[in-house]
Amino acid sequence: MAIGRGMARRVRVKVRELTMLLAGNPNVGKSVVFSRLTGLDTVSSNYPGTTVEYREGKTRMAGERFRVVDIPGAYSLSPSCSAEEVACRLLSESSARITILVADATNLERNLFFALQAIGTGAPIILLLNKWDTAHMKGIAIDVCTLSQRLGVPVVPFVAVTGEGLRELERAVADVLRTQVFRASPVPADDAGKWALIGDICRSVQRVSHKHPTFVEKLADLSVNPLTGLPLALVALAGAFWMVRLLGEGLLGRALDWTFRSLYLPTLLHAADAFLAPGFWRDMLIGRGTDPLSSFGILTTGLYIPLVAVLPYLAAFYLVLGYIEDLGYLPRLAVLLDGILHRLGLHGYGAIPLMLGLGCKVPALLAVRVLETRKERAIAMALVLFLTPCLPQSAMILALVGRYGALYATAALGTIMLAGLGAGVLLNRMLKGEMPEIFVEIPPYQLPAARVLLGKLWLRIREFLLEAVPMIVAGVALVGLSDAIGALKLAERVFGPALEIVLGLPSAAAPVVILGFLRKDVAISMLVPYSLSAGQWVVGSVFLALYLPCLASFSVLIREAGLKDAVAIALFGLVLALGAGGALHLAAGF
Repeated sequence: MAIGRGMARRVRVKVRELTMLLAGNPNVGKSVVFSRLTGLDTVSSNYPGTTVEYREGKTRMAGERFRVVDIPGAYSLSPSCSAEEVACRLLSESSARITILVADATNLERNLFFALQAIGTGAPIILLLNKWDTAHMKGIAIDVCTLSQRLGVPVVPFVAVTGEGLRELERAVADVLRTQVFRASPVPADDAGKWALIGDICRSVQRVSHKHPTFVEKLADLSVNPLTGLPLALVALAGAFWMVRLLGEGLLGRALDWTFRSLYLPTLLHAADAFLAPGFWRDMLIGRGTDPLSSFGILTTGLYIPLVAVLPYLAAFYLVLGYIEDLGYLPRLAVLLDGILHRLGLHGYGAIPLMLGLGCKVPALLAVRVLETRKERAIAMALVLFLTPCLPQSAMILALVGRYGALYATAALGTIMLAGLGAGVLLNRMLKGEMPEIFVEIPPYQLPAARVLLGKLWLRIREFLLEAVPMIVAGVALVGLSDAIGALKLAERVFGPALEIVLGLPSAAAPVVILGFLRKDVAISMLVPYSLSAGQWVVGSVFLALYLPCLASFSVLIREAGLKDAVAIALFGLVLALGAGGALHLAAGF
């Protein structure tokens, strides 16, 4: 037996794994190529010291196993932003055996500049002409053989959505692996020489025949013209918001809530009765009471908040966001709103997290990653939290404050919006840092691939489940422990009088303020037993909407901004809430 085990150890051979980089300009379809090569088994990571993401996956091609790295899109090896810096580092530091340079076949001339720079590094490269079918529909014909000869690298026509060209890519990979010496054509060192060469190459390999613009192309032009683009943007945002509400609240939310309350909770309570005696551990695990929102148990509230209250909105938002992202609409929206958002210290891509914040703050805070500088991310996070209430809060304000008349509901929501805008302007003046202009390529509209869309959705959900959910559960456990040792009652005695003096609310409502950290829309509804006047309802809803992020949002805020910045933003919100609520109480007599 010992001999057999020794033989088994000797015959184990470590499988060789090579590295394949996917590089190219933004919006050329690299993500779709990556998904086509790797499937769903991928990992998303931040480059060390930055918030820039890149993805890794596995594939087998030409008899070899590859670690595929999808690096951030870049226009040049002379970086002008953090994403390009990371792309250049990965290209220069990597010991990749092959670099797949993805180019847009419909924009060959623009894509060749980065291609020539990459070829000039001496790395083994395959040029992948993606969107080959779209080029044909636009009347663009490219002589692939001549292009390959001019560049000195293999050139493969490719359609990432359908997989057309995979066999040709595999043959090209095999040829590069078999060829020990990489022979690329000489590349001019200066930019002027590169552009002259690009012009000569395009004249020799590309032919464009005239075609009348299609309806989709006309729509693409209308969506970037401010006169027509802004109304179309309002329609698109309203449609996206309605779809998120339909999917998140109407379908997933109700189904998960029913499953949790009707199946999971009774089973859990039955098991607790059998195995847990009343006392500390039962209170910590199950909580006090049967309501999953107020019991503060790790296995009740700790799971209900992330998996039932947040996950449906998160999944719906990312599904809708992924669709309009792959459709090619987000760059158009960013360009349209760039001028407006610059006044708040953001560029156009800040519209994405602000739009998401209308529904749920968690995906909105995660979407802040699209912004490059620390100043922009801090301002965007503050605006996400303070500019508008999330959808459940807005519904609760309309339902409870609106019963006294539309004027009171408008006063509450308007005050929150004005406070959020004021916070954005103030932070823009207070925080130091650059506010870069937006330089973004606007791609043509194209139908998203369902496989790629669902793959990205799963990656984002998996990241939430692995990273954000444990932090939310830990926060619930901390609140439950505070309740068990009497810290919540102590807070009521300490903060109750201040609540009555500054905001004009009953001191007995202090526990509502403390528990509002768990779920803010529920906290607004918990004011009902205190028989508030219409004015007190306005002040209370404004304060609860602004004073602190909910537990789920705060957990994600810590993860995205770090503990120091997260606490600073939360304290800024508390001051803002006291100022807005106190001003209403004093000025309007609420």
